[in-house]
Amino acid sequence: MLSPMLKVLLASRNAGKLREFAELLPDIQFLLWPANAPELPETGAFFLDNALQKAEGARLWWRQHGTEPVDGVLTDDSGLCVEALWGGPGVLSARFAPELVSYRDKNRRLLGLLPEGADRRARFVCVLAYLPMEGPAITVSGAVEGSLAFEHRGEGGFGYDPIFIPEGHDRTFGELPADLKHTLSHRSRACAALRRGLAAHQG
Repeated sequence: MLSPMLKVLLASRNAGKLREFAELLPDIQFLLWPANAPELPETGAFFLDNALQKAEGARLWWRQHGTEPVDGVLTDDSGLCVEALWGGPGVLSARFAPELVSYRDKNRRLLGLLPEGADRRARFVCVLAYLPMEGPAITVSGAVEGSLAFEHRGEGGFGYDPIFIPEGHDRTFGELPADLKHTLSHRSRACAALRRGLAAHQG
């Protein structure tokens, strides 16, 4: 338990991420990125670049336009890295196939890029940047190894979850119960590392 409870601006409009952060970090009070706030930059070559870029942009905007005090800003940059696609879509995961609206269609498109017999190994990566309103950032990461299913399976989770099978399992993140996913996922591992980093910082 973090003490006292932190009030943190979560700089994301991704509904799936918002839900997972609330479940994974229940002792943090989250404020959500306002509807009138700008889109944050994601022009980095690496997950860490993007997480820090978004955190710095969000902190600057909140200092000028924030409606209530917060202890800091939390940002997430995460994605799916596929061996047969040379690590792609990677940092471009959120912008993959932008002409397709649904992730069911995006997942079908991504799976269609793999030739028959291709290496189906993949990993989910998550990098978090917590930036206090004063002081340097705390950055942490989490990853989970696995493989790609041959089709979209399950309606749980969000994004690429229904095509990713974590190592040691035969069901996708879209098929696994949320409480089990939260013991395995890249985001849960990054959140556990963040909790340790925040506790050390407070101590």
